[in-house]
Amino acid sequence: MNKAFFINGGSGRVLCSMPGLEKYAEKNKDFIIVAESWGELYLANKKLRDHVYFPMNKGLFDDKLKDKKIISPEPYRVNQYFNQKCNLIQAFDIEINELDDVRDTGELQLDLSKKEQIDGYNIVAEVRENLNKDKVVVFQPFGQSSKKEGAFIYDSTGRSFEISNVLQIIDELKKNYGVILMSEIEIPGWESQGIAHPQGLELNSWLGIINAADYFIGCDSVGQHMAHAVKKPATVVIGSTYPENISYPKNKKFTIIDNGKDRRRYSPIRLTVDVFTDRNNEDLMVLDGSKVKQIVKSVKDKIGVSKIVNETVGLKGFKPPESVSGPKSLKPSPSKEFKSIDICSDNKNGAYPKKPLEKNTIKYNGFKKPDAIKPSGFKKPDDNKSFSRKKPIDQLLEIEAKAVKS
Repeated sequence: MNKAFFINGGSGRVLCSMPGLEKYAEKNKDFIIVAESWGELYLANKKLRDHVYFPMNKGLFDDKLKDKKIISPEPYRVNQYFNQKCNLIQAFDIEINELDDVRDTGELQLDLSKKEQIDGYNIVAEVRENLNKDKVVVFQPFGQSSKKEGAFIYDSTGRSFEISNVLQIIDELKKNYGVILMSEIEIPGWESQGIAHPQGLELNSWLGIINAADYFIGCDSVGQHMAHAVKKPATVVIGSTYPENISYPKNKKFTIIDNGKDRRRYSPIRLTVDVFTDRNNEDLMVLDGSKVKQIVKSVKDKIGVSKIVNETVGLKGFKPPESVSGPKSLKPSPSKEFKSIDICSDNKNGAYPKKPLEKNTIKYNGFKKPDAIKPSGFKKPDDNKSFSRKKPIDQLLEIEAKAVKS
């Protein structure tokens, strides 16, 4: 009997399900994926996007599910996973392909659209120019389990950065880098931090931003999986979870700082409810000053520090990151075009309903600082002027060509 795989949970889980599903697709053609959450991420996978459906697709049960065996893979219930013998990708592979042993699933690969690449490039270029730094770091401090209640931001699972450490890290990073904050939660006082905070972006747009940036810093959340997929250097700070399970210790571009080592207990999520373990782990992301210095040093060791961008010519002389330079990345291999569809309309091709990217405004926190303390070469924008993606593809290619010549 053919199968229907129901994939649920956080966006990191969705990304990590892909290699196992790709392995399944090598031997099986008639299957579907029902994306219960974050289904838009499958649009970035050209091997799987034809198989993906949304739970609200009209006629899904009668047309696609009645003759299928329903499978709901749960990687947290795989023995090798909760014994730290495999990572999340491999646990999904074991579940989806009914394996007994752990195997190499290959790399997590995503196919960014031209729009995602160009939007990411333009946003990062705007940050470089306005913050007067030629190296940009994306910082994701909070995971999905973080909460904001009143003036407090906390993560009782011990996976996200503490807010005090977030402010320390930003303060150190902005000395040498343009910083883009990847967070749905607004941190207190961020208006005066001198960083950029894009708002209202879909996850696929963040793929483009991480792809265009120079470096990524994050915790146990989706950003590190994105950085791994687009081969971006990264620093990942781990608290209550195990690097062997949720990150990529073998990735030579990754620096993993394990703040919970020898102190954590495994939290049997989706198996039992263990409040004692959670209480033990909740402070494992509290960093001392040496760890903050280690994070900043890891960035400097990999990419160096920024050189001041010429304030009169903007990006002249700037060479784009390797991952987005040249015609190849701007012209990815052709893939099937997916039309935007209404979630209640008949969906013949199985594509997840693609939302149009909402027009957003990037908030450059700190752009209204008094002249006496603003950085050298700083150009204050018109207060009434919102951010716009102002470079069409022909202008972007022209910038690329000039940068390569320089």
